[in-house]
Amino acid sequence: MNRPSPADLAAAHGRTIPDVIAPDLAVLFCGINPGLWSAATGHHFARPGNRFWPALYRSGFTPRQLRPDEQEELLGYGLGITNVAAHGTARADELTAAELVAGAATLTAKVEDFRPRWLAVLGIVAYRTGFGRRDAVIGPQPDRIGGTRVWVLPNPSGLNAHFTLDRLAAQFAALRGTVESDAGH
Repeated sequence: MNRPSPADLAAAHGRTIPDVIAPDLAVLFCGINPGLWSAATGHHFARPGNRFWPALYRSGFTPRQLRPDEQEELLGYGLGITNVAAHGTARADELTAAELVAGAATLTAKVEDFRPRWLAVLGIVAYRTGFGRRDAVIGPQPDRIGGTRVWVLPNPSGLNAHFTLDRLAAQFAALRGTVESDAGH
């Protein structure tokens, strides 16, 4: 994957990227919104410091660490990716509360249409704000969207220093364990 130039990154502000989605996935991972690197390349979680792909692999969701440009391979594992807010920004904290609430409404409709077993929102603050759940914590949520269960994971951005890659992978693994035990029943 080619490294975007500063001009490419500047031009990517506000750009959207397509979802990696199909009906009836096991897990639909939901980022907050595309960063400029992702918006410039068209690949989710594309910035080199982002820990989504390593955490996905270390948790056992994928048999090897995929690159962002291999994102379509997720569908073969029953996994997909979308975002709460569709447009690219340099930092997620550039989004307003109104944008997160509107994005959560769009996400809800998408989940109702595609019916994944689990929606995994990657960012506690975005989940709390978008879905009006001020007391939500990392992990499974009591709410459902239609028949879809909801799990909140930490944001995998390198800017989220609260979670090391090992701790992040452990959170992803907890979700995977629940997904697999649910599938067995």
